[in-house]
Amino acid sequence: MPVLQLEAQISSAQLLQAIEQMPPEELTGFVEQVLMLRAERATTHLNRPESDLLMQINRGIPPNLHARYQILIEKRRSETLTPDEHTELLQLTEEMEKQDTERLTALAELAQVRQMPLTDLMQSLGIQPPAYV
Repeated sequence: MPVLQLEAQISSAQLLQAIEQMPPEELTGFVEQVLMLRAERATTHLNRPESDLLMQINRGIPPNLHARYQILIEKRRSETLTPDEHTELLQLTEEMEKQDTERLTALAELAQVRQMPLTDLMQSLGIQPPAYV
């Protein structure tokens, strides 16, 4: 790769003159790098608040809690739930409802930040409302 000599501070015109000195194969690689740089700069980057809201929206129930919840629901359906398990089920249900509320609040905040209706935001994120709604 030939080395081009440039001044420390150069204008766009001077840079273009230096680029004109490149052999065709090197120019092709350089142009690809410039286009990549342009694409990176043009890409929408989330600001911190949006990023935090999306993390909150996408946070799920820990698998162990979800599995335990399903077991307790099945025991309730089969009417084999003990009183202690019933208490545990109520606590897990409350925790899951709290997380759902936090998720919905974050969705509403993100819709407000993006100045769009909640339903449009949910559709753009691929979030479907629960079947019981």
